[in-house]
Amino acid sequence: MSIKTKVALGVAFLFAVILAIGGIGLYYLHELSQATQNIIRNNYETLEYTQNILKLTNHDYPTPIDSIEVNLIRQEANITEPHERNATLQLRTAFERYRANPNDTITTKALQMAALHIHEINMNAIVRKNTVAQETATRASTYVVITLSIFAIVAFTFIVNFPGYIANPIVQLTNSIKSIADKNYEERLHFDRHDEFEELAQAFNQMAEKLDEYEHSNLARAIFEKRRIETIINLMRDPVIGLDEHKKIIFANDQALILLNIGKDKLVGRYAPDVALENDLLRNLIREGNAKGNESNLIKIVVSGKENYFAKETIIVRYTPTGEKNIALIGQVLLLKNVTPFKELDLAKTNFIATISHELKTPIASLQMCTKLLLDNRVGQLNEEQENLAVTMRDEITRLSKITHELLDLAQVETGNIRLTIKSVNPKELLHAAKDSVNTQAQRKHIAIAIETPENISTIQADPDKTTWVLVNFLTNAIRHSQEHGKIIIRCFQHDHAIRFSVQDFGTGIAPEFMSRLFEKFFQAPGATNGSGLGLAISKEIIESQNGKIFAESIPGEGTTFSFDLPLVS
Repeated sequence: MSIKTKVALGVAFLFAVILAIGGIGLYYLHELSQATQNIIRNNYETLEYTQNILKLTNHDYPTPIDSIEVNLIRQEANITEPHERNATLQLRTAFERYRANPNDTITTKALQMAALHIHEINMNAIVRKNTVAQETATRASTYVVITLSIFAIVAFTFIVNFPGYIANPIVQLTNSIKSIADKNYEERLHFDRHDEFEELAQAFNQMAEKLDEYEHSNLARAIFEKRRIETIINLMRDPVIGLDEHKKIIFANDQALILLNIGKDKLVGRYAPDVALENDLLRNLIREGNAKGNESNLIKIVVSGKENYFAKETIIVRYTPTGEKNIALIGQVLLLKNVTPFKELDLAKTNFIATISHELKTPIASLQMCTKLLLDNRVGQLNEEQENLAVTMRDEITRLSKITHELLDLAQVETGNIRLTIKSVNPKELLHAAKDSVNTQAQRKHIAIAIETPENISTIQADPDKTTWVLVNFLTNAIRHSQEHGKIIIRCFQHDHAIRFSVQDFGTGIAPEFMSRLFEKFFQAPGATNGSGLGLAISKEIIESQNGKIFAESIPGEGTTFSFDLPLVS
């Protein structure tokens, strides 16, 4: 039997209860109504007739015979009780005698006695019928109470059991669905009811069975993919450590295990801060807030008796569940990139620049002295051609001296011993000086460099040589990443309480995921060539040492804009 049929039968039963109780009540109400009407119609009217006859005969003045006869005729038409007919005939006989001799006391008395007899018969009938009506009311109350009690018990049982009959399978189904949601595909439903719930249980079991089969097939595939990923991670030359959202270590490749000097069984599966209590390197790796693009971000680790330098990169892994807006953190990956060759190259270059620059200072000074002597007329007179050669040699030696000093300044920047010459500078002069420095490079690729600046602009406090060096670095990068016959725009304008300088190219642009690392030492975006990844880092140190800010904006495929702000003269 279906649930629909059972519900219909239950509702029909309740409807039958209502009809039964209502029917019994209506039946006995009708009986009581009939009894009341009989009393009024049959007895009360007779009492009224006899009462009138008694009043009409009970006085001294002549009695209206016609009025008595009218009431007698009405009584003769309303005979309803046993013995009432004989009493009415006696009343008629007494009336006829009374009509013949209305002043006779005996006939009057006989007429009154006959009327009283009929009156008594109806009074007794009223008492009897009232008793019968009370018995009927009592019987009706008893039947209604009995019927109501029986139906109330049945209805109460129905109300108590029927909701559970419907709801309990739904609760079981809900719990089973939750088990399936928790990936317990062994869950099954069993309903022996022969209704829709049994069909639902069969369908649910089929679904769970299919999910169980699918889970087992996916589990094998997931295990295979996991092993393949682990193999790929282990083949990586850079140390890699993976943590979940609760900082529990979920994987580490062989390079990471070597650096940490710890076994895999003592690392994977453990809470990272607990392991860090016994491992200084891991404690440094999981420490948050390390500065990026700074020498302090490099981690020095001794491997096989040799100092190695690693740059730490933290990759935050987030996931957006389907149909939800919130982004969930599911873990992070710590990647250590070995930058030892770059560090050694940087150190060698810095030492080389410092050494060569220092060593060149003496011969350059000697050359300057010699050219000065050559141009001194006291030493000897030179012809015009010799003098021109000497002047050219003097200018080139001066230029070489300037370059040597710039190389020394660059070495100081890279070693952190930067020395600044801060003074008031017109921003336009810096733009033109930077443009003049790269004109030759730009002309080789037929790139046009445009300067955009307002007519009147405030001066700034800056080191002109080093600030120009930063602009030249920006322009050099822009030329390198621009197509031939392209265009570069350099600007300066007032922004808030500073002067903003910017260099905009229209080249390939930089992907968003690399923007935050542009000013890190040794970092090179994919596709970058002919660089060591130090130029932008040095530029950042120069600008920040002048209380400025440096940043970049880029749209892949449309170009990049490098900018920095320097404070206005107060």
